[in-house]
Amino acid sequence: MTIEFELTETDIAAATAIALRDVDAEIHLPGDPGYDAARMPWNVAADLRPAAVAYPSTAREVSHIVAAAREDGLRIAPQSTGHNAHPLAHQRLDDTVIVKTSKMTGVSINPETRTARVEGGAVWLPVVEAAAAHGLAALHGSSPDVGVAGYSLGGGIFMYARQLGMATNSLTAVELVLADGSHVRADRTQNAELFWALRGGGGSFGVVTALEFRLYPIETAYAGMLVWDQRDAEKVLRRWADWAPGAPDEITTSFRLLNLPPIPDIPEPFRGRRLAVIDGAVLGSDERGAELVAGLRELRPELDTFGRVSAPALARLHMDPEGPTPSAGESSLLAAMPDAAVDALLAEVGPDTTTSLLATELRQLGGQLSRPHPNGGALDRIEGDFLLFGVGMALSPEMGAQVAADARRLNAVLAPWANGSTYLNFAETVVDAKTGYAAESWNRLRAIRSVVDPDGVFQANHVVPRLYEDGRPTA
Repeated sequence: MTIEFELTETDIAAATAIALRDVDAEIHLPGDPGYDAARMPWNVAADLRPAAVAYPSTAREVSHIVAAAREDGLRIAPQSTGHNAHPLAHQRLDDTVIVKTSKMTGVSINPETRTARVEGGAVWLPVVEAAAAHGLAALHGSSPDVGVAGYSLGGGIFMYARQLGMATNSLTAVELVLADGSHVRADRTQNAELFWALRGGGGSFGVVTALEFRLYPIETAYAGMLVWDQRDAEKVLRRWADWAPGAPDEITTSFRLLNLPPIPDIPEPFRGRRLAVIDGAVLGSDERGAELVAGLRELRPELDTFGRVSAPALARLHMDPEGPTPSAGESSLLAAMPDAAVDALLAEVGPDTTTSLLATELRQLGGQLSRPHPNGGALDRIEGDFLLFGVGMALSPEMGAQVAADARRLNAVLAPWANGSTYLNFAETVVDAKTGYAAESWNRLRAIRSVVDPDGVFQANHVVPRLYEDGRPTA
């Protein structure tokens, strides 16, 4: 006789507690007073309910957690900040330990080799400031508190990108804990295949405990923003979209339609307004910078802050929200942005619409981003001229549903100009991760994961599945 039964949350918690009983790290289980706070990612709109949340302080503790979890049939989901947490929230987590590396925040700079070494939970602002003390800059993101690890493993693009490429291709080494609990180093000479996979392949291969990457001799840049009332959005977007694909590599910009709420945190002149904004940076002289933005300045912005700024100032140039924030969004890679695409975008989210999106953003691609990196990893380039991203606040489930629907509709109306591929760092919904890579890279990624994680211990926001076994796909 077969007796069927279903494990309750209490049963799972008890089993997890037994599995992790000898681990010397901070552990939170369902029902514990600190569990709800521990399971909350940076994007607090993502509802994660794992079997446990672990906060290791050292690589050794990470190894113990992974080994103990694997021994009892539990899986591991690495997380540094949880900015891109929605895709993970749609996966089964009741047999998963989320390993948060946010206690592992060490940063060291070697000015002689122009490299940085950071622990797996470090965020960008401390790295940017430490590098600047030596006249150096990192290829950081637009948000000061985004995690270095997740950003770098998935690509990494912001204001230096068209000149210097993605952050992932500046990685020189990654240290991580594999599915068997071993702690290894991957670089060009040891575990070279794994190092290739980690550069763009995301978090399916292990828990990152440290990264090393190149820094660049940048102390200042010609950078800033141009701001118009959204009533001027059509002429501004047409000019920018026509200019951006052929612009020189030394300038990287983005265009946004912002619908700002009437809150005190926003400067009074812009509080509660609908704006069109171009921000960017030029790696060159003031004269060169002025030359490159002259065509945009002709459109007479209401505010023009372009000028010589310190490299650390770029970390907050984009004005991304800092601290835990509930949001929803969706993105696409666009092959082009002709007049018809401009018309479609403005009809959907322009000044005469009632969209719930806080921001509609187009990031300028091209330059080094579009050229295969000679020693690159799994993601060595990004196809397309523009990255489209629609995002809004999700202060309630109903508000989140409306924002998600508006973001989907925005991407749908621009679909005729999309190229069918995905930049996974901006994929806030569940997507087929295969669309993030060239076919040969995808097959190689799957083969590497099959070797380093044959039993499927690791979960990621965007999973690279193992190869088919016995005719069945495996996670």
